[in-house]
Amino acid sequence: MIKNDTNTGDEGLELARRMAEEEEGVARKPKGYGKYVIPVIAVCWSFFHLYIACPYFDPLDSTFIRAIHLSFALLIVFLNYPLFKKPRFGLHFLSAKNRIPMPDYIIGITAAISALYIVIDYVGLAMRAGSPVPRDIVIGLLLVIFLLEAARRVIGPALPLIAIAFCLYSFLGPYMPEIIAFKGVSLNRFMGQITMSTEGIYGIPLDVSARIVFMFVLFGALLDKAGAGQYFIQLALSLLGGFKGGPAKAAVVGSGLTGLISGSSIANVVTTGTFTIPLMKKIGYPPTKAAAIEVAASTDGQLAPPIMGAAAFIIAEYVNVPYIEVCKAAAVPAFASYAALFFITHIEASKLGLSGIPRNELPPFFKTLVSGLHYLIPIIMLMYELMVLRHSPDLSAFNAVWILCLVIIFKNLITAYIDKSSPAKAFKLSISEIFAGLEAGGRNMVSVALATAAAGIIVGIVALGLGNLITEIIEMMSMGSVYLMLVITAIASLIIGMGLPTTATYIVIASLTAPAIVAIADLHEHFTVPLMSAHLFCFYFGILADDTPPVGLAAYAAAAIAKSPPIPTGLQGFMYDIRTAILPFMFIFNSDLILHNVYSWPQGILIFVMACIGNFAFASATQGWFVAKNRFYEIPLLLCVTFSLMRPDAVSAWLGIPHNYRYWTYLIGLGIYGGIYLMQRPRIPKPEPAV
Repeated sequence: MIKNDTNTGDEGLELARRMAEEEEGVARKPKGYGKYVIPVIAVCWSFFHLYIACPYFDPLDSTFIRAIHLSFALLIVFLNYPLFKKPRFGLHFLSAKNRIPMPDYIIGITAAISALYIVIDYVGLAMRAGSPVPRDIVIGLLLVIFLLEAARRVIGPALPLIAIAFCLYSFLGPYMPEIIAFKGVSLNRFMGQITMSTEGIYGIPLDVSARIVFMFVLFGALLDKAGAGQYFIQLALSLLGGFKGGPAKAAVVGSGLTGLISGSSIANVVTTGTFTIPLMKKIGYPPTKAAAIEVAASTDGQLAPPIMGAAAFIIAEYVNVPYIEVCKAAAVPAFASYAALFFITHIEASKLGLSGIPRNELPPFFKTLVSGLHYLIPIIMLMYELMVLRHSPDLSAFNAVWILCLVIIFKNLITAYIDKSSPAKAFKLSISEIFAGLEAGGRNMVSVALATAAAGIIVGIVALGLGNLITEIIEMMSMGSVYLMLVITAIASLIIGMGLPTTATYIVIASLTAPAIVAIADLHEHFTVPLMSAHLFCFYFGILADDTPPVGLAAYAAAAIAKSPPIPTGLQGFMYDIRTAILPFMFIFNSDLILHNVYSWPQGILIFVMACIGNFAFASATQGWFVAKNRFYEIPLLLCVTFSLMRPDAVSAWLGIPHNYRYWTYLIGLGIYGGIYLMQRPRIPKPEPAV
């Protein structure tokens, strides 16, 4: 079996691992008794969510669940993340990482109580809705301050600053220039909306985080602690490592599979890149390209259903459709994007004249497959529950979690029996792995919980009456053109996404622009954009921000492993991801790509295959290579292939072909594609003779 050939003391690998740890919620590492505090709280948080997801217990009120969920997150943040990353003002306790200072205990407990206030005085708040007393105002202000500070510690300053700007705007609206003037709100109304109702902090995003996302993140954490991530990597290497550019192809497939259990780009980079980047370099990929391929593959792991970086569940709530409909809509663009990246790795290998890893250095496929079949049991169970039984996402994840726990126990007991070792030790190891997964699940959820709660401030302010004004402003900026509107949304997503997690970027951008996209298309362009398309558009460009220089942290993590410069790595990764950027523009105008009103399997498969080929053509146009180096006149032809295979509706309309027969125009694109192949075939580089 292939092992990581990097030195365990490698500084770059350690840096990447530290970045992944920080994103996964490991900031402080206290010594003594303090080291048990955060793990115990994280495990208790996981048990709380297992309790509320269990169908055999009486359900809690939704508001109670949201408040308790947020209080756990706030408590963990203030105990786990110091005020500053480096010492300031000579006060070392403000940045202590080997202990939890007493002030952070006090702040953490106070913040948790402020989040629980809506539970503690639930009846009183309900009776005086709209007329808060001074105590309500004070505790509400404390909650907003604690929440924004917690978000700053975990996510960075961007989201708190945006939230503060919206807060100021809500009060200073009457004093703004006429074009953006707003009647403003009173402090009582602001606090009533943001901290005392389910329209602000305790709104839909936090509800989805508490009810659904936690269970899926917990499921992924348990799978990872059980060893599924390494199994997926070894399986991908055993299957694809021997082909041309094999390690790069394995990185794409391995990251796609890891994306099933991880919503984090950086964690994905570290999990798969630790193995694949050194192997890519070994067979001849330059360090920058090796790192960039891993960045592109790991970033797109968030596109893959069912988890999709937690945003899939929020999209389902905003669009008001079953969760399975979001998975259906995301399937074709996600897998077409991955197929195109797979093709790009082949293009790069062809450009560089690379081969694969000798088969005798690879793990045997069948043996590798069989060795981890038990990991597939809970995943298959999850898919069966979601797609066949149509259970709710939280119940499906709950059932998958307890089955996974049984798998972990039986795996270790069977291994102990085969090795003739102690069953008691095997059982103890199983319990240790399960509790490690429960702890990791709690830690991993901190950033999601805070992102959704802090973004809820922005959503709540928009709901105060800003929504229509923002739509009017956006309509004026776009001059009534949906094309310009989409460009503005894409650029805004990339800029805001540089400082925010994907989920927060999606919530902020979608709450501001998704309704405007639908309205402008209907009023000015006279065509219908499904609301699902608009939300997925915002989501896709939020993901692309993850590797957009100069901030893309995934690129920094991969560059640390590959020992490549971070900015060129990010730029190269972004060039690979351009093939993903074309998809949102296409499915806005061609809703077939998100399978909107498509209920036939043959039709869906046809759309998927053509979307893949169209994305291959676009990748060839942007990477300068199909089967040989492109000539300048072949690039427009490749773009024509892309357009005709992704927009058969437009081509059929131009040719006067009835809409019901639009798929026949696929033949045009396929014909052009075949013609380009015949033109390039004589120029295919000949392999160098063996010496």
